[in-house]
Amino acid sequence: MKRLLCIVALSLFLAGCGEAIETNMSEDVLDFEFTTQENETLALDDLKGNYWITDMIFTNCTTVCLPMTANMKTLQEKMSQEGIDNVELVSFSVDPDYDTPEVLKAYGESYDADFSNWTFLTGYDFETIKELSIKSFKSMLVEAPEGTDQVTHGVKFYLVNPEGKVIKFYDGVESASMDTIINDLKKVTQ
Repeated sequence: MKRLLCIVALSLFLAGCGEAIETNMSEDVLDFEFTTQENETLALDDLKGNYWITDMIFTNCTTVCLPMTANMKTLQEKMSQEGIDNVELVSFSVDPDYDTPEVLKAYGESYDADFSNWTFLTGYDFETIKELSIKSFKSMLVEAPEGTDQVTHGVKFYLVNPEGKVIKFYDGVESASMDTIINDLKKVTQ
């Protein structure tokens, strides 16, 4: 009985600490310092202290990146409508050779991205982003085959906690997932 009461008390305590969502991951994000669309740097340490949502995209993508980026824009709008202003959005390019800061800025502008809380990152080689994708997000990443520019990558959005740990993934292509993310963000940030 004492054990049950301790478990209940601990559960209530943890629920009150913000992270009262069902998680499906627990991976530390590898340390990084990359280049933004503004040709500035953004490091993991800059994001610590806040929750953030991230994905992997590239600007020449002809398939999944289109709905993923549209969904990230929808998520940004919903966050604004709900008053969730302390969550960052971060899109890592998986084609860093092509996706310069200038290309990423134009890409973000084509989606009316608000760069005040949505950052597009580049400034690394393919092996670096592949390692980050696999080790931090458990997401495969395969370089474009000879004769094509289409990189194979995962289609998840990831929720990272203030300590830099990936705690949940969502389907980045499915628009209904944006409501799930908003509901989770409300729980963990309020």
